[in-house]
Amino acid sequence: MIYHFLYPLHTYITVFNVFRYITFRTIYASLTAFLICFFLGPWVIRSLASLQIGQYVRTDGPKSHFDKAGTPTMGGLLIMGAVIISTLLWADLTNFFIQIILLVSLGFTAVGFFDDYLMQIKKQSKGLSAKGKFSLQVVVALVCAALLYAHPGFSTRVTVPFFKTISPDLGWGYILFAAFVIVGTSNAVNLTDGLDGLAIGPVLIAAVTYMVFAYLAGHAKIADYLQITHVAGSGEITVFCGALAGAALGFLWFNTYPAQIFMGDVGSLPLGAILGTVAVITKQEILLVIVGGLFVVEALSVIFQVGFFKMTNGRRIFRMAPLHHHFELKGWPEPKVIVRFWIIAIALALISMSTLKLR
Repeated sequence: MIYHFLYPLHTYITVFNVFRYITFRTIYASLTAFLICFFLGPWVIRSLASLQIGQYVRTDGPKSHFDKAGTPTMGGLLIMGAVIISTLLWADLTNFFIQIILLVSLGFTAVGFFDDYLMQIKKQSKGLSAKGKFSLQVVVALVCAALLYAHPGFSTRVTVPFFKTISPDLGWGYILFAAFVIVGTSNAVNLTDGLDGLAIGPVLIAAVTYMVFAYLAGHAKIADYLQITHVAGSGEITVFCGALAGAALGFLWFNTYPAQIFMGDVGSLPLGAILGTVAVITKQEILLVIVGGLFVVEALSVIFQVGFFKMTNGRRIFRMAPLHHHFELKGWPEPKVIVRFWIIAIALALISMSTLKLR
């Protein structure tokens, strides 16, 4: 809204011309989202605590988690509120891709909120059924994927990292592929959210990484020079990624060990879906496996553990899944697990950046 109100004034006062620059608006979107989380965080924590919306801790989990029971959760409302408000203030709301990413944000936030609402407020121990939650995610993802497919000029080709000549065209099948990326990333982030700051740290790193990719994909000359797919209008997604990074940083202030608040499904589900959608829009879908490699490994650890358990009548690959619990049960202190996973996420982000030249 600030962009729409102030940029038109540049014809009268030249200083307002600065609002046309994506980089300028990205910086202030980040700062706005950070400050919203930073200043509203204490109030949100007190409000959730007064409503007795507290974290449920698995009795079969690491004993070190038992003292986390009752810690305010549903902090994802703070994250998503900051992201959406900041985007509304600083982004070009007429941009189609901004509209799509806001739709995904609101849709998956609603799914996560409904699940947390049933569990935390209605005190239904399991919240939404796994089938119900997954079905709602798929519906939202398919709608957004179909809208992208129908958008004039949007490519249905898939970019393969490290290979500039391999780019298969999926045609209408791209709708299913895009929905899979969005839903898969949403659930992968949800599974990673198990330790203080473990999920929000890599989300921050991935947001900054895709902020770069969005800017490059939206700039025709740079995209041509780097031989990556140019997506007209996708540069505006840089502003959204900036808002996401700022909100993640602000939330991490309160979510770092020992956490004062957890994000809940209302945070983890939309955050993952957002990363998946940004990957689809910027035509870096498969690269998300590297950028979000930590999320992928966490999700696969659960899949392998469950599959192996069923096939071998009770035997396990890991001491406990997701993978971060395995290392806890091996004796790693929680902060060590968290920081080492962050280091891995940074390394993967750097590797993904290298693909811009390794083609």
